Amino acid sequence: MNRRSFLTTAATVAGAAAMAPLLSACGGGSDKKAGANTKEGLKAALPTYVPNANAVKPDIAPVQGAGDAATDPAYLSYPASPPASVSGVPGKGGSYTAITPMWGTNPPVGNSFYQALNKALGVDLTVKPTDGINYNTIIPTMTAAKKLPDWINLPAWLNANFNTGGLVGTQIADLTPYLAGDNIKKYPNLAALPTGAWQHGVWGDKLYGIPCFSTSFGIPGATFYRRDTLDARGITADQVKSADDLMNIGKELTDAKRGVWAFDDVWTYLQFSWGVPMNWRVDNGKLISPFETQEFLEALDWHYRLATSGYMHPDALAGDVSNGATRFYSGKTLIGGGGLGAWNLADAQSGIAADPNYRRGAFNAITADGKGTPVIYMGAAASMISYLNANLKPAQIEELLAVANYLAAPYGTAEYTMVNFGVEGVHHTRVNGVPTFTDEGKKDVQPTTYAFLAAPGSVISNPGGDQVTKDYAGWSAANVKYLTKPPFWGMNLSMPQAIASAAAAQNVNDTVKDCYHGKKKVSEVQDAIAGWRSGPGERLKQWMTDNVLNKYGTGQ
Repeated sequence: MNRRSFLTTAATVAGAAAMAPLLSACGGGSDKKAGANTKEGLKAALPTYVPNANAVKPDIAPVQGAGDAATDPAYLSYPASPPASVSGVPGKGGSYTAITPMWGTNPPVGNSFYQALNKALGVDLTVKPTDGINYNTIIPTMTAAKKLPDWINLPAWLNANFNTGGLVGTQIADLTPYLAGDNIKKYPNLAALPTGAWQHGVWGDKLYGIPCFSTSFGIPGATFYRRDTLDARGITADQVKSADDLMNIGKELTDAKRGVWAFDDVWTYLQFSWGVPMNWRVDNGKLISPFETQEFLEALDWHYRLATSGYMHPDALAGDVSNGATRFYSGKTLIGGGGLGAWNLADAQSGIAADPNYRRGAFNAITADGKGTPVIYMGAAASMISYLNANLKPAQIEELLAVANYLAAPYGTAEYTMVNFGVEGVHHTRVNGVPTFTDEGKKDVQPTTYAFLAAPGSVISNPGGDQVTKDYAGWSAANVKYLTKPPFWGMNLSMPQAIASAAAAQNVNDTVKDCYHGKKKVSEVQDAIAGWRSGPGERLKQWMTDNVLNKYGTGQ
């Protein structure tokens, strides 16, 4: 299990939330303070980064981008003899409860995998996977009653629902004394997680959260295409350098009589090719919303023309998202936007089941006019964050951090194998060198359960699917140079409820969606924007200026 595999599972829930600011709605009036961090306070709260000496050497090494951006390491095989990264048993016999979201079927309570892992961890940890679809309504009931478990995962895209900023320091434990600076060296596997990932767990200059599924290549998504089909037509990714190139390909590939349309939805990630800012732009010290930019209108105009061109699948125009993968696998659509979690072995297997020639590809970042340097805005380095209960005693917090260090063991290690595949001979066996679940493992082992408490940095790994790994790693290496942090990247903000609602701009975004589906014109979007700017938008901008920009800067 890796970060991209998880993102495939959660994509229908999180959507494009990876691009949203990590907001927490605290309710009340506009005088509520932000939970943002000062530059000095953030530096003091963050753990020291120490590369893991026990990590298995990757087959394809990470490629460094600007700043701390880098691609994930890639592995073409699983170690035959997984090395150990933890000495001894981390726990001391404590008894704890944990809650994580679950998108799928819950494993049986008290199953053999849970028992075996508890023995390896040295604790009695009762994990209670909870319905991920309704997680945003289930958890607030617990916080209202002040009945959080000892350990809980609070996805960052739901911070506003949970009021995470209001829970830190009251119901959630401050981990700064245990993990800040060199203190983290007591937990080597945690120390090897990217610094940017830890930043998402810092509120008000104090560290509270443990990152899961962390990465230095936090790109929300890409514009995918059916590489097998386009290659057969002599169309390669490097031929697409502008929006006009895409439109021309749409004309060439669409054959409605055969039930083939070039495009599914592409707006979410392609809009940035026009230079649309992510959330905000700062010009001469003043905040500019994407809705206020000419680039946004130009991007929307192109997508409206695409929607009315006849090159976009009718079901996509009708807003049918759930069947998008089926359309792509069957070749009814050939180009579509999506989260990077889709690019894995499971995807290849599903695609090949529909078409033996199936191969996924992604276009490189482009500029709309084909000139200048493209920009890919970085999303969250970790959008799944776990927290410990503030009522725990120091010794209990240290015990659970030792457990977290075990759970964060690097890919291919003995501990990673245990957490993700269970006991060899019971939950998995080796098939062509690859850990493969037995029937008991299929029933009991749910890799996302413990990984939602702590997990190692993301890797690219598709044992048995080398081409998938090479394709994704190659695309990542070609595009990492374009990664750029948007203003306020990684800043946790506790907003009043009214301001958080203004940031959501629901009416505008609904109208935008109708526009890129061809149902409303750009002028109608402009009218919706005008109404938003004159009220909620102006209040949002003023709040962000007074409470964040003027006090903390942009975080860059």
